[in-house]
Amino acid sequence: MQKKNGKMVFLFLLPVLILFTAFFIYPLTFVIVTSFTKWNGFTTPQFFGLGNYKYLFSDENFRLSLQNNIVWAIVLGFVQVPLACIMAMILARRPKGWKFFRTVYFLPNVISQVALAMMWTSIYNARNGVLNALLTLVGLENLTNNWLGNMDTAFAAVIFQKVFYIGYFMIVILAARLSVPESYYEAAELDGANIVQQEFYITLPMLKPILITTITLALAYGMRHFESTFLMTGGGPAHTTSVMGIVLYTDMQALRYGEGNAIGATLVIFGGATIGLIRYFLSKNSDN
Repeated sequence: MQKKNGKMVFLFLLPVLILFTAFFIYPLTFVIVTSFTKWNGFTTPQFFGLGNYKYLFSDENFRLSLQNNIVWAIVLGFVQVPLACIMAMILARRPKGWKFFRTVYFLPNVISQVALAMMWTSIYNARNGVLNALLTLVGLENLTNNWLGNMDTAFAAVIFQKVFYIGYFMIVILAARLSVPESYYEAAELDGANIVQQEFYITLPMLKPILITTITLALAYGMRHFESTFLMTGGGPAHTTSVMGIVLYTDMQALRYGEGNAIGATLVIFGGATIGLIRYFLSKNSDN
């Protein structure tokens, strides 16, 4: 009977396994194999050993891009997610207009990333941007700046415009928070616990699994970040905002497919190891 059930389970899983192999295992294997070659996408790949990797890790711009990806992952995982969690806990209390604010915070997630990037590029514009205009209006002309063109501010400016788009993670955490029985909070209130104590000692422990998941997703998004930086700065000025996705895009445009695939393989392996390690420690602390 168990053997028959096993065959049925395998048959049900077979279409998924075929699709997973065709659209993930095979492409990933192809990328890793061709990362050890010199290849322009047209001619026969020539084995190059670790040459692509040696070149990349000796290149200062690539190392800076890798560093920037790590910063992106940390900021999204440990700044954006906590902000989303705080907002979710506030909305879960159902204050006046909470449904309106829930919609407003989620709205950027249904707007094109291109449109958002162009909007922020306009806000940061050195000549007639809204940010400089506001600073001038309140008498802080000395703080006006070419936010995306200044090496000291460009990276922070690009990250800043992204970190407050908390809507996606907020909705996920809010759904988990609303599933916590209200009787827990009523009992805590009878015992004299204030709202902060209730959130700290009831909500956060109950939300640990979903918080670990959302942090993991945020770390993954940070490690593969590309769109807004590419659209707003193209990796400039002087590569200060560059990320691995932009270096990969540049290599592909120049028909350096072997080197580009080495970047892709590095992104997958390094990103997976980093996310796995952080998730391990978070899960370990959660178990304790």
